Amino acid sequence: MRVISRAIVIGNGVAGAQNQCIGLLRALGLSDRYTLYRVNRPRGGINDKLRWLPINVHKQLDGAVEWIRGKPAKKLMPFPAESREADARHIAKVAQQAFERDSPILVVASGHDTISIASSIKKLVPDNVFLVQIQHPRSRLHRFDLVITPQHDYYPLSPEAQEQIPLFLRRWVTPRKPPDKHEVLTVGALHQADSDALRSAASAWHDEMALLSKPLLVVFVGGPTRHCRYGADLAMQLIASIKSVLPTCGSIRISFSRRTPKIVSEIILTEFSNHPRVYIWNGQDPNPHMGHLALADAFVITADSVSMLSEACSTGKPVYVIGAERCTWKFSHFIRTLHSRGAVRPFTGTENICEKWEYAPLDDTEKAAGEVIKAVAERGWRLLPYC
Repeated sequence: MRVISRAIVIGNGVAGAQNQCIGLLRALGLSDRYTLYRVNRPRGGINDKLRWLPINVHKQLDGAVEWIRGKPAKKLMPFPAESREADARHIAKVAQQAFERDSPILVVASGHDTISIASSIKKLVPDNVFLVQIQHPRSRLHRFDLVITPQHDYYPLSPEAQEQIPLFLRRWVTPRKPPDKHEVLTVGALHQADSDALRSAASAWHDEMALLSKPLLVVFVGGPTRHCRYGADLAMQLIASIKSVLPTCGSIRISFSRRTPKIVSEIILTEFSNHPRVYIWNGQDPNPHMGHLALADAFVITADSVSMLSEACSTGKPVYVIGAERCTWKFSHFIRTLHSRGAVRPFTGTENICEKWEYAPLDDTEKAAGEVIKAVAERGWRLLPYC
């Protein structure tokens, strides 16, 4: 029986997508045994309007445009030292060499831009790698050994969604078929906030957070998306609701994401920057995110962020959602699923933050890892930590 002792992560430069890959590896015991590669899409100018193109076509078109203009090719965004450019042939060669030493490679990829690279690796060395694609690849699932995707990616197949799609467009909306044996369905996103990580974060942030007045309410503010549109209106709603619950809070910490619009963050900063019981993270390192998850007594989260909601709902602590009424399509479906499980409640400003309620915490990452172990065993392989 061959043993998988190393992994390769293929990311798209988006922190949330990479976080899902590494979260899965943590659950598999391979978090210190992987190499990170990233797909590097051209950016700036017309490139930002061509993000709908497959990345290989995008790069070729960008090179052709620069050649016609007689300009040197644009420099791609530099990668951190610990990652490198994802090249399917190079990774396939690495995998083949590892296999010849009796060690297959687990390849984990996440994000639309990684699909062509990951599937090319599988095509080049089909017997040397086990390929896991996180997030639905939309078509031809047979290219992957396993696809891990949230249930709400199948919302387009529901009767409710079908009524929203014009008849002539239904054949173009993916996915077109129900999930098959290649897929593992989760409630939310995979993540790294497991029990070990939270214990470590609680220790690291104890001096700064543990002694704050209780209960500690942590507010995570994301950013609008195509199916969750908002701006200053949500910021004002959030401010009013926070002021209303302040009498039931000991202290509040607010954190913005990379996607938070400046107009939203500035409105909130103007209102609370001098409040004695409200702390707003300034965006500088170290990032207190894991400390917030570990030490908060309750959360308020904007409805646009599947990843932050998934992390918070894995803690078993009360989670309040704001802005759900602004969400449509699968985002709305995801929030309804969490609500039906008793994991979230709407944030209206009438809450008593001291109140607790019980629900079954999300355990998507552990369940997905178990399905990977099972699928790898069906191949006749096993993972190193599970000797």
